[in-house]
Order: sequence, then structure tokens, then C-alpha cells
Amino acid sequence: MLELAVGIFNGLSISSVLLISALGLAIVFGLMGVINLAHGELMMLGAYATFVVQNLFRDSSGEVWGGYILVALPIAFLVSAIAGLTLERGVIRFLYGRPLETLLATWGVSLILRQFVRSGNWLLVIAIALFCLLFFGGLWWLRRNTDWDRIRSQSISILLPLSIAISGIGGVLVSKTGVQALTKPWFSARNVDVTAPAWLRGGWEVGIYQLPYSRIFIITLTVLCLLGIYWFLNRSIWGLRIRAVTQNREMSACLGIPTETVDALTFAIGSGLAGIAGCAITLLGSVGPNTGQNYIVDTFMVVVVGGVGNLLGTVLAALAIGIVSYLVGSGTLALLFSKSDVFQPLTDFFTFFATTSMAKVMVFALIIAFLQVKPSGIFPQKGRTAEL
Repeated sequence: MLELAVGIFNGLSISSVLLISALGLAIVFGLMGVINLAHGELMMLGAYATFVVQNLFRDSSGEVWGGYILVALPIAFLVSAIAGLTLERGVIRFLYGRPLETLLATWGVSLILRQFVRSGNWLLVIAIALFCLLFFGGLWWLRRNTDWDRIRSQSISILLPLSIAISGIGGVLVSKTGVQALTKPWFSARNVDVTAPAWLRGGWEVGIYQLPYSRIFIITLTVLCLLGIYWFLNRSIWGLRIRAVTQNREMSACLGIPTETVDALTFAIGSGLAGIAGCAITLLGSVGPNTGQNYIVDTFMVVVVGGVGNLLGTVLAALAIGIVSYLVGSGTLALLFSKSDVFQPLTDFFTFFATTSMAKVMVFALIIAFLQVKPSGIFPQKGRTAEL
């Protein structure tokens, strides 16, 4: 029983990361119906933001200030929230009601973000800043001084290639200066490690087992995020507006609720929660450009199984998927059943699935079987939202 309890505890820490990420995805998916395949990369940005904050608080001897994780959490939230807000304002707002185009667009954004982390440097930032200055600055000037509706398409067709060409040439000229600090990648394709603070190292002794403090911290952080989201949605004015738009967008707009602002705020909050999940990931292992892809599929499974837009269903689904995945993949269930010859068939069955990849196969099969019985999840939507 002690082995099972320790396995459940370790599964809870994985469930906690899935839950933080799925909370944001459930809110966005439930409100706007947007399938955001870049959600995993928003987690990755939060993880890299934590890595940068750690390095900022590292002294000359290599030691890191123990409280850096408390500074990294809000910064990770802000970095991912700003990235999500930019994604919503720049891409998704033009694709509402077109789920296939939204899916393809966010998938393309995820590829861009991964490549940006691999090869991002100051030279790339200079080129992007120059492009934004020329293109968006030109559009702003034309709107103020010309008949914009008449020349809109012609202006964009001229400004876009011209801005790309000038920024590209400018980037090449800057690279010819030979300043290595401008062309050196910030992170590269290799994984980076985040050192846990001293007060999160070690663990709580339970018999011959140890419950790591870092996993206890992740579980506590998840509970706080869950309580914060519940309070925000049920006690704040903007939470009331989000719930109103989720239930009936047209009626909310008729009542004066700024639906576009609600969409932007919701997407920013959901993306910020992904950043917090990325911060939590750094306490479980190394961080790389593909970090988000390791969690995005499980996160979508949590949202679908729990019921779109339902917080309680999301919590239950995250707990079930995380705990089952760990108990099967770590071999805990196989070890428990191996202690009696009566359960030899079960021992062989769970031993076959006692790897991370095979455990995911088993969880997928269980989810498919569950969706055959309840295709709308644990708590399906009701009323007009379900009809839409």
C-alpha cells in the first residue's frame, strides 16, 4: 500500500502540470472553440523564461538565489500571456468560426516558436524589429493620411515584400560587422537545465521512500492556480463577462459586453497558465525546444475527457490521466501484482505496458473506450452552448 501511495503521489505531480496547462486550454477552447496547437510552445516559453530568470539570479560563484522560482512564476506567466495575446490579436482574431484554418495557423506558429528558440539571437530580433517598424509603421501612416479603404490591398501588397527585403538586407549588413554576440544563439537546440532552489531539494521521508519537495511544490502551486481561476471566474466582473460570452456570445454583445476584449483577455490568461505549467516542468527535468510537444497531446486529452470548458471535469480528467500514466509506465502496478502468483496474468499485462510510450498507448485506448460511452466528456456542455 505504501508503494501504491508513493506511485499515486508521483502521478499527482504529473497530473498537476497537466491540470495547470489544461485549465488555460479548457477556458480558451470552451469560450472561443479554438484548437490552439501552439499551447505546448507557450509552455516552452514559460520554461525558458524560468531558465533566464535563474541565470539572472546566479552570482559569480555559480550559486543561485533560492527565491528565484518565486520571481520566475509571474515572469513566466507574463511572457506566455504576452505571446498568447500577440497570437490572438495577430492571427486567431481573423480566423474565428474557421476551426480548420485556426488549427493549421496555430500549428505553423508552434513550428515558428520552436525554430525561434533553436536559432534566436540578437540579429534576428533586430531584423524582426526593423520589419515591424517598416510594415506596421507604414500601415499606420497610410491609415492617417490617405483614403485607406480604397488603397488597402495595394498598400499591403507593396509594403509587405518591401519591408521583408529591407529587413533582410539590414540583417545581412549587421551580420557582416563580425560581432559574435549578435549572431550567437541564445539557447540552441540543446536542452538546458534549471537548478531547483536549495529549499526544494531533497524530500520528505516516508519509510524507505522519499516524497520530493519539488513535487510537493508543484501540487501546491496547482491548487493555488485552481483556486485563483475559480475565484476569478466566479467572483470578478471580468470572470462574469467571460462566463456570459461562453454561454451566449450574441446576447452578451447586445448587453454591451466587449466580446473582442473578453476573447483577448481569456486567451492571455489561458496562455499565462501554460507559462506557469512550463515553470513547473523545469522542476521535473531539462527543458528543450520540443518540451511543449511532450505535453500537448495529454493536455488535449484532459480537455476532451473532462468536458469542454468544465473546470471540475478538467480536474478529474487530469488526475485520472496523470496517475494512470505514471502507475502503468513506471511499472508500479506490475510490481504490486507480481507479489502474488494469483495475479500472474495481470503482472504480465502491466509489465508489457511498463514503459512511458506503451503506457500512453494504454491510456489512449482507455480514452477511446470511454469516449464511446460518453463522447462529450465527463461533464458535457448543456443548454445553448451545447447546441452551438
